[in-house]
Amino acid sequence: MTDEQWEKLLAVINGEAVEPMPAGFIIDSPWLPGWAGISALDYYCSEQMWFEANLKAVRQFPDVIFLPGFWAEFGMCTEPSAFGAKCSWQEKELPYAERVVADIESAAALDKPDPSRDGLLPFVLNRLGHYQDRMEREGHSIRFAVSRGPLNIASFLLGSTEFLMGIRTDPDATHKLLGTVTDFITDWLALQIRTFPTIDGVLILDDIVGFLGGQDFTETAMPYLKRIFEIFQTSVRFFHNDAAGLVCAPYLAQIGVNLFNFSFEHTLAEMKELTNNAVTLLGNIPTRDVLASGTPEDVQNSVATAMESVRDRSRIILSCGGGMPPAVSTENIEAFLAAAGKL
Repeated sequence: MTDEQWEKLLAVINGEAVEPMPAGFIIDSPWLPGWAGISALDYYCSEQMWFEANLKAVRQFPDVIFLPGFWAEFGMCTEPSAFGAKCSWQEKELPYAERVVADIESAAALDKPDPSRDGLLPFVLNRLGHYQDRMEREGHSIRFAVSRGPLNIASFLLGSTEFLMGIRTDPDATHKLLGTVTDFITDWLALQIRTFPTIDGVLILDDIVGFLGGQDFTETAMPYLKRIFEIFQTSVRFFHNDAAGLVCAPYLAQIGVNLFNFSFEHTLAEMKELTNNAVTLLGNIPTRDVLASGTPEDVQNSVATAMESVRDRSRIILSCGGGMPPAVSTENIEAFLAAAGKL
């Protein structure tokens, strides 16, 4: 992210009027390799191909705020690998982390990994370190420490169904697991911040939050998310949950979140009301059905529709309701930007 983009992001988060309406997207391995014309496996295996794919995107769309920017990741395998998850790799598909334990009691007994040594985490840091100078020569800096969230990681270690059942059948073991995972996350984020002093943002991604009811969210998810965001008082505290977001939205400001990416099924107006306009919203057109599969005209119409019900244009960064999905074309991104420029 360039200095100009970073300052624009901070201005929007602070509620300042920014014209034209800013656009931003979360981009990573579901979209970048295919768009750049390389395989997913090459994207993960080759630092150079990873860098060039990201560089191509920021050069092609210089006015877009790409988040977190030059994201060094190995799909959903990144954090679970530190706990010993078997990672399965394919040429053109996303990797998958196999579950580590069979029951909630075993999950509660897991030891906390060391992010400086375990799994793929040292590879993430080295990838960024090897290309930090090249990024900076292109005008970009490493701005974010990134991690999957506590419930997301726990669900990979145990299995989503087993983890969600454990919330009700064995809450003590569930909280012990989440405590260990949260301690690991804070260690991991702190290591990234120590390694790259340009970081002044934290991004946590946790879709499992959207599978909880109100009581389960406040008792099982909220304390751990709040702990993370309270520890890291960075300028940008970014949370992504593109599953159902209504359960968490009213609590985001209390948790410490000031930037939220959520499901396209919730309107910008709805989220502004639920967050009391205290959180900047990153959204919100349909990802797969419009941005990826629609025509350029569909994209432009969807952008206009997303903004129709919003009277207060502050604290909005136009995007899609989630990360950039596979198969989004250059033409559709250009259509999105053209529509944003007309607002």
